[in-house]
Amino acid sequence: MTVRLLLLVTLTLGGFAANSLLTRAALSQGHLDAWTFMVVRMLTGVLMLSMVVWLRRSGSQSRGSWPMAVWLGGYAVLFTLAYEHLGAGPGALLLFGSVQLTMFGAALVSKERLSGLHWSGVALAATGFLVLTVPGTTAPHPLGAAFMMGAGACWGAYSLAGRRAADPLRVTADNFIRATGLVLVAALLHSINGTMTITPRGLGLASLSGAIASGLAYAAWYAVLPHLPSWRAATVQLSVPVLTALAATATLGEALTPRLIFAMALVLAGIWLTTRPRATA
Repeated sequence: MTVRLLLLVTLTLGGFAANSLLTRAALSQGHLDAWTFMVVRMLTGVLMLSMVVWLRRSGSQSRGSWPMAVWLGGYAVLFTLAYEHLGAGPGALLLFGSVQLTMFGAALVSKERLSGLHWSGVALAATGFLVLTVPGTTAPHPLGAAFMMGAGACWGAYSLAGRRAADPLRVTADNFIRATGLVLVAALLHSINGTMTITPRGLGLASLSGAIASGLAYAAWYAVLPHLPSWRAATVQLSVPVLTALAATATLGEALTPRLIFAMALVLAGIWLTTRPRATA
């Protein structure tokens, strides 16, 4: 892996982890309400992605689609609402685990042949989910867990829908514009009976999440993907929940509980097995 590629991978993974940390910091400390956060995140993401596409000056005419925008908007809404109830570490684990399990489910539906190693990995990951979510004193909030698993399913569906895009960056920028419109409508409907909390710090955190942790991180990821086999691209993402949990302990004071550590080990080991190059027959 070249130095440039390593830097892009590092930027991407750091951005993915930062999204969880920034969202949780804004919501848990009352700097911004969830709906305002997601609107600001989407708007600043649109601005950054549009600027990157413009600077690249590609002749591509690729466009997104409304079904993909619905998946992207669903991810943005559920991800943010989940962090009203979840810590950053458990949330990241639930998110990335759900993404991988969604994509595995799609492989089953399309009747891909799977090896015993692949099935073992799925069983390990599912066991990790059960360990994390079974009721108990350190279990994540059930509604928050449901929201985050829904967000993972939406992101997995979005990834599957866009994997054949000729120009993924331009398609994502276009889908961000469409999804932002959908999120704005949902936020306006919520504001009729809801309350808003806005502070300068909250707006700053949401803007960083949208422009840097989403916009620039996605741009970096699409620059990386052509140079990585799909199994390796999936594997490197396994570091995100670990990075998030460690950073949340250091910056947000979240507890790294034995349950979370054990569940994380099971889920990451399971997903690692499913993404090995010999995992499929």
